[in-house]
Amino acid sequence: MHEVRIHGRGGQGAVLASAILATALVEEGRHVMAIPAFGFERRGAPVVAFLRFDDRVIRQVTNIYKPDMVMVIDPTVARSVDVFAGTPAGSLLVQATQKAATELVVPANVSRVAVCNAVHIALDVFKRPITNTIMLGAFAKATGLVSVASLERALEHTDFRDAGLAQNIEAVRRGFAETSVLDLGRAAA
Repeated sequence: MHEVRIHGRGGQGAVLASAILATALVEEGRHVMAIPAFGFERRGAPVVAFLRFDDRVIRQVTNIYKPDMVMVIDPTVARSVDVFAGTPAGSLLVQATQKAATELVVPANVSRVAVCNAVHIALDVFKRPITNTIMLGAFAKATGLVSVASLERALEHTDFRDAGLAQNIEAVRRGFAETSVLDLGRAAA
């Protein structure tokens, strides 16, 4: 079973990203449980969403405390939240940043880092720094556990406030294409 924690800020669509990812994973025949977490619910405040998926039925309905995958859709949120809290050895970080993967400081339990300059892409595609669908493409590239085609089909069932389907499909595709993945050679425990 894989457990994913998505970090962002209010208004960036972290909860929506987990719902889209859940739909795409179900499309591929996986069992999924998406767990949104609503805190202050104000624009700009740190927000977190959770997702659990497996090839078997999931009976565990608890919060996720030890995610093996962390997706950070806002490049600044790590300044106010410990995005690595609870991550076990062999974890994956998918980070929105303009930095190269080799420039990031990550704990020893992270074995793979994927980076995407999602804000740059978002400004180009949406004219706003909304990175959620871009980072779904980055997640697909980093993990190989969900296809871009399934993400695109999931987008067809999503109601977007400000951008259209075509823009969000372009965002997913660019997120996938413009993500760099670095294996750090650290094994899982």
